[in-house]
Amino acid sequence: MKAYVIEQPGGPEALQLRDIASPEPDADEVRIRVRAFGLNRAEAYLRAGKMGPISTPRVPGIEAVGEVMDDPAGRFRTGQRVATAMGGLQFGRNGSYAEQVTVLRDNVIALDEADLSWEELAALPEAYLTVWGALDRRVAIQPGQSLLVRGATSSVGLAAVAYAKARGLTVIATTRSAANRARLLEIGADHALVDDGEIAAAVRGLVPGGVDAALEVVGASTLRDTVRSVRPFGAVAVIGLLGGPPVLEQFHLMQDLPGAVAVSFFPSGLLGTPALPLRDSPLPWIAAEVAAGRMPSLRAQTFEFEQVRRAHSLMDSDSALGKLVVRI
Repeated sequence: MKAYVIEQPGGPEALQLRDIASPEPDADEVRIRVRAFGLNRAEAYLRAGKMGPISTPRVPGIEAVGEVMDDPAGRFRTGQRVATAMGGLQFGRNGSYAEQVTVLRDNVIALDEADLSWEELAALPEAYLTVWGALDRRVAIQPGQSLLVRGATSSVGLAAVAYAKARGLTVIATTRSAANRARLLEIGADHALVDDGEIAAAVRGLVPGGVDAALEVVGASTLRDTVRSVRPFGAVAVIGLLGGPPVLEQFHLMQDLPGAVAVSFFPSGLLGTPALPLRDSPLPWIAAEVAAGRMPSLRAQTFEFEQVRRAHSLMDSDSALGKLVVRI
């Protein structure tokens, strides 16, 4: 099968198209014929050498959609439409930038009823599953609440806005560029703020008592300000590191952390583990909502398999304003 392989770190040119063997699935695995996959920062970080040395060739990619080729346990039938994300993809096993991928069965979700193209389906798994884990399982959002999404023009930030709005929340979203406000409002944000590094006062101007919850996509560089936007007994879930290293210098628990505000980090590596089984995920419902037009498409642009380098160049430019997808 053909797959993209990283043999040494670098720019998009480090992605080399190779012929490699397709591993047979073990008893706890499923082999999938990949039809499309979304691009993620994790793959760019791997390619650039920011996730440790590359001592052996690595196939990047942490998500895919496609058809089941082989399931030794018989839980999924041959030809069944499915999605997969995480479960060691690109880290402990070959990733999804390939014609075929073998994945852990617990990281496979059936999408039988999804009336969407492969390209549209590929825009869903990693972003929406991460948002679901952070918002539903970590901060326990409820209809009627208010949510701040800090760093909302990233693909996962856009997914958070669309998902929270579909769940009945009032959503305040931030962007560093005034030119992006229209995109956030289009996706479903009730308010779009231009982020100059300190937005807590503006958020409290909209919600005087503070928002019920916040999703922090920027990371450590804005966390102090984000927590000041949240009401007592509210919660903040950190899911992104767009603003730099995940380190807070001289964080004062009494001065920097408002009373009774909970802060946690949600890693998408929990997806499919016993702590967060994917059988409970809303991905089939999300696919149905997108197909019906009740939730917006996050897909910004689709590339052919031979154009993966070009897709990485666009991802590196930070100008996509949505999910980049590769079709096989």
